[in-house]
Amino acid sequence: MQILAIRWPKGRRTETRQGSAMTRTAIIERKTKETQIKAELNLDGSGVYRISTGIGFFDHMLTLFTVHGLMDCELSAAGDIDVDYHHTVEDVGLVLGDAVAQALGDHSGIQRYGNAMIPMDDALAQVTVDLSNRPYLVFRLPDKMPNQNEFDASLATEFLRAFAQRCGMNLHITVPYGENWHHMIEAVFKGLGRSLRSAVTKDARVTGVPSTKGAL
Repeated sequence: MQILAIRWPKGRRTETRQGSAMTRTAIIERKTKETQIKAELNLDGSGVYRISTGIGFFDHMLTLFTVHGLMDCELSAAGDIDVDYHHTVEDVGLVLGDAVAQALGDHSGIQRYGNAMIPMDDALAQVTVDLSNRPYLVFRLPDKMPNQNEFDASLATEFLRAFAQRCGMNLHITVPYGENWHHMIEAVFKGLGRSLRSAVTKDARVTGVPSTKGAL
């Protein structure tokens, strides 16, 4: 079993942000010498999407994440994909993570935790989320992996690492088996959307921040 476990220090870089706590929306822009990215996110949406990163398979994965998360997401990215996909994939993760964090605000009233077990034909993925503001990623894949496409396990890891870091997410993903890489990673992105959907859902019984410490 391949295992990746990563913890990051707290703190986020400042970028252009707009948000509304009432509607749980955010607009994030990031411009560097390598990428130019803008994302508009509504956590309380219906799965409406408009996504263009220049990487077709990545667009497909982000679409699945959005639809199964019942978010509305408009995302455009232009990056140095003539070099490779690394910078664009990682920076999209940073921007989407910032958008989730901005839209969530102080986390008041949310369920905080989410879990999804997603089958996709020959593959199975379990994704568990804690919006704890303590970023940590565990991503486990089978020791024996099928052939992968250009969006391989290393790129998936870069996205997941950046996303978890910037939205303050404790994220555990296990894919115990699978014969087709497309099916394996598709189950992961669907599970990520579904588990995040549960975690950000408001619960009328939760007063304030869902933590016995009184803060996240």
